[in-house]
Amino acid sequence: MIDTPQALAELVERALQKTCVAVDTEFVWNRTYYPKLGVVQLALASDDCHLIDTVAIEDLSPLAPLLEHPDIVLILHDAVQDLTILRQTTGAFPLNIFDTRCAAGLANMSSTSSLAELLENTIGVSLDKTETRTDWVQRPLSEEQLAYAIDDVCYMHEVRDVLIKRVEEIGRSEWLAEELATYDKPSLYEDRDPREQYQRVKGAGRASPREFAVLREVAAWREHEARRRDRPRSHVLTDETLVFLARRKPQAIEDLAQTRGINAPRDGERILEKIRIGLEIPDDECPRRPRRKRYDEDVIERKLSESIDHLRKRSSEAQIDAPFVAARAEVRSLVLDAEDAAPEAHRLLRGWRRDLVGADLHGIATRAE
Repeated sequence: MIDTPQALAELVERALQKTCVAVDTEFVWNRTYYPKLGVVQLALASDDCHLIDTVAIEDLSPLAPLLEHPDIVLILHDAVQDLTILRQTTGAFPLNIFDTRCAAGLANMSSTSSLAELLENTIGVSLDKTETRTDWVQRPLSEEQLAYAIDDVCYMHEVRDVLIKRVEEIGRSEWLAEELATYDKPSLYEDRDPREQYQRVKGAGRASPREFAVLREVAAWREHEARRRDRPRSHVLTDETLVFLARRKPQAIEDLAQTRGINAPRDGERILEKIRIGLEIPDDECPRRPRRKRYDEDVIERKLSESIDHLRKRSSEAQIDAPFVAARAEVRSLVLDAEDAAPEAHRLLRGWRRDLVGADLHGIATRAE
């Protein structure tokens, strides 16, 4: 285990001499807003693997030059979550990512495979997954736990080579390069704007513009509080409570005291303040859900079914995993937006997805019935 700042600096110096480094993290995420990092794994080669003790080393910023080096490929499986955690702990926005899960989708393999499944299907290695419930911030870690963590990175260089070869054989190298380039966007790893969180609140789909205005203010407050307290959002206010407040718009602390899930003595005045702000927003500035043309539900389902069938057919012909090209929800969204669909809002209308099937699906969506 790398457990001193000096040892970490020496490891990073060695890693900076490589062209590819496999990366993984082990963390716990139970009662906190941000995950608690326990171990970072680096594999400079299949026989040169290291575990960084993030409990012993609080300052992980020395990893930043490695994570943001434009000429060193970082190999990960299902990369965004790990890289988001590393961005939070190192300050670095990662570059030059090779996501094996992404590559699998373009190599005629499942893009939803776990790492264990991918290793089995590419190089025939079976991982022992008995330590999946490990508390990675507890010390000491057992030999079995350490071996488990090493296994998650020591085969990644070999897997990358296999996936690159398969993608080349299918003739999709350019598509893979296009897809991997999207991992360089800093927005993938940044915290979401608190004032956009209302769009993710469950149960608010039928809210009026005024209710959305109140919901936006209170949900933004909840987000700030969850980060400040380092607690899950639901420990501050649940989505159900947010929707209730947006609909009822209570004006007095007595009303909040009777509302389940609110600590009125601690949070009541601040919640009431956010509700008042939402009520004072001019009508024409209240947020609204995008208006979509109303179609007969039978028409929607018919177009959706035809679109899904066409997606599967074209993906099969191209030897690409259909769910990797687009999820059912993405196809439905395109059908609903129809003529109003824009490339900025629909990745099916951008890049290789547009060329493969997106243009066809847009044609189905906009076809007169």
